[in-house]
Amino acid sequence: MNSFTFYSPTKVIFGREAEKQAGEEIRSWGGSRVLVHFGGGSVRRSGLLDRVTASLEAAGLTCFLLGGVVPNPHLSLAREGIELCRREKIDFLLAVGGGSAIDSAKCIALGVPYEGDVWDFYVRKAEPTAALPVAAIPTLAAAGSETSSSSVITKEEGALKRGFNHALIRPRFTLMNPELLYTLPAYQTACGVTDIMMHTLERYFSPGGENEMTDRIAEALLRTVIQYGPVCVKEPENYQARSEIMWAGSLSHNHLTGLGRDGDWAAHQLEHELGGMYDVAHGAGLAAVWPAWARYVCRQDLLRFARFGANVWGIPLNYEHPEETASAAIARTERFFASIGMPVTLTGLLGRTPEEKELRELTVKCTFFGTRKIGGLMKLGEQEIFEIYQSAL
Repeated sequence: MNSFTFYSPTKVIFGREAEKQAGEEIRSWGGSRVLVHFGGGSVRRSGLLDRVTASLEAAGLTCFLLGGVVPNPHLSLAREGIELCRREKIDFLLAVGGGSAIDSAKCIALGVPYEGDVWDFYVRKAEPTAALPVAAIPTLAAAGSETSSSSVITKEEGALKRGFNHALIRPRFTLMNPELLYTLPAYQTACGVTDIMMHTLERYFSPGGENEMTDRIAEALLRTVIQYGPVCVKEPENYQARSEIMWAGSLSHNHLTGLGRDGDWAAHQLEHELGGMYDVAHGAGLAAVWPAWARYVCRQDLLRFARFGANVWGIPLNYEHPEETASAAIARTERFFASIGMPVTLTGLLGRTPEEKELRELTVKCTFFGTRKIGGLMKLGEQEIFEIYQSAL
């Protein structure tokens, strides 16, 4: 087994009405002045925001609200939150919503004690030494941000979407109630299912030796999502299915499914530029580029893709021609994404075929303007990235 360090300190409180414990939990962590950060009107209409603020007030905490988070959360709102926290001497952040709200809260948490611009962290100009504590009440099973060290933010100027990882922004706790997912539209649910699978696949298809326990955990998680994801789309109030998917979302991104592996993350980098330029849903963007990426790189490790086909999809392993099993596994994954309503091409994602100049712009941005290559299983430079975008049409 390869060497690894596993650090996942987030306390998870899972079950019905978990959100009502917000006040007591924050108080136990020393919080007193709390910023509740959320997205649009759904948390208000559902009564969730009222339940959360009531819990905070019952615990004797002072509560401030900052809504307006959008998918592919904007740096400008995070900057607004940073100023609010400084002005009101806020000492704890509570994100209520999907991964975007949680990622935005993490960005705020990083920015409050930092003297420079918080964007510095996302473009690797600085390294944080402090951050406000964050907690989360997720309303979407997708990003796994409620237990991860990751934050992704979009700078509107230049349409640049960038991610940052640091232990300082792991949530102190997360309150996970599967019933909060009941009202999600089918498309959002499917985007979340795709994101969960991709967080696992990005770790699974990466260089490294054999970590059999890690691989089996990843394969079991993928099979669980494949089983219950379509149920959530068709039966939105199926508590068992929502529970399985919600828990899978957290496990897929707390590093458990990739211990001993470096990860690839090329598909995420390809999607980040799509999200930045076109403001598409993250899961949908991943579904649109992953099949093209997989077909482009699969010969780097045919046996890995063949194992995926056999152990996840139940495809008989062709020992003499593993490329056939590998190809079938990619096709099955693509059909699964399509079956839950996800686009599997850029044309399907955008509703039109992007022009070559757009693909070139995506490519240049993906290389950070010629300063990097992406991927682990296969290093992808400007030409390779362009060819993948092109084959994804």
